[in-house]
Amino acid sequence: MSDLDKFDYECQNQMSIFDMIREPIRITKPIRLIELFAGYGSQAMALERIGAKFEHYRVVEFDKYAIASYNAVHGTSFPTMDITKVHAEDLDICDTEVFTYLLTYSFPCTDLSVAGKQAGMKKGSGTRSGLLWEVERILKEIRDDGGELPQILFMENVPQVHADANMVDFQNWIDFLTSLGYVSYWQDLNAKNYGVAQNRERCFMFSFLGEYNYHFPQPIPLKKKLKDYLEDDVDEKYYINNEKADKLIKQLIDNGTLPQHNLDRQTDRQTDRQTDRQTDRHALTEQSISHNREKLQTASRQDMTAESQTNSKSETWLLKNRGEVAEKPIDVAVTLMARDYKGLDNYGSNGVIEWK
Repeated sequence: MSDLDKFDYECQNQMSIFDMIREPIRITKPIRLIELFAGYGSQAMALERIGAKFEHYRVVEFDKYAIASYNAVHGTSFPTMDITKVHAEDLDICDTEVFTYLLTYSFPCTDLSVAGKQAGMKKGSGTRSGLLWEVERILKEIRDDGGELPQILFMENVPQVHADANMVDFQNWIDFLTSLGYVSYWQDLNAKNYGVAQNRERCFMFSFLGEYNYHFPQPIPLKKKLKDYLEDDVDEKYYINNEKADKLIKQLIDNGTLPQHNLDRQTDRQTDRQTDRQTDRHALTEQSISHNREKLQTASRQDMTAESQTNSKSETWLLKNRGEVAEKPIDVAVTLMARDYKGLDNYGSNGVIEWK
């Protein structure tokens, strides 16, 4: 073991001073879940998957389709709500001696994500990501009215939330929570390190009201690959059509997300589908769309890449999902999810483009 490896090992295994002066967080009371920017309720779904007993107490979601999905998934009947019109009394936090209130506030990443406009989250900026400060307003109202604050806050967002361009705002947010009595812990975690065949890194932050200690979970081995989840036959309604694909790709190139050199690829190859799954099990294939293509297929078990081609005089944009190679080949998707390109005028698309 090198000196550097020994140092890393010792740092990872030594007890933090906070382990000695702060007790670990334990939830022993029934949970009342309050979801701001709820979407379809992925955080409620996470609680359900770990077997946590909780009540869908309050849900704030502006998008009518998202709230319809939430209600369909969770068997609830919440109406749409605008975060800018929500006040302390709407959350109705009470009896914190009896209940644990878990408030989630995974605010829009539209202006933070590399797939967005990167306009930031400054207070008063008017950006979608700037809606974070509506949460500050609500918590201030609770404090100023002498109300009871939620014991646990949780946020998930893109790692760019603490990038250099946003770090001042991120730190201001943490400082505000500290002023309310919260102790915050944040860390970037990658889905591929927690049993999901997707290279999806996100920043997670817990804030606990009081002097509590918390450690993020250790990585676990990846047992399933992307091909283990994909279907052989996919309904055409899940394909993204060429027009929308071209528009999205152009926007990605224009804002610098997709490298310019991808435009230099000129090709007129026919679709090359792999039929022998066994020989292709450890390799991601490259799919070409024919010269007069009818659709851009985003994913299939044999085809792990997608190529968008127009006519012979046009340029071809290539979106790839190559996975990664560490000590041995692994099969991990690098995916731009629908929620990540809300800022790309891509509403109405019914597909997911995978690229690296």
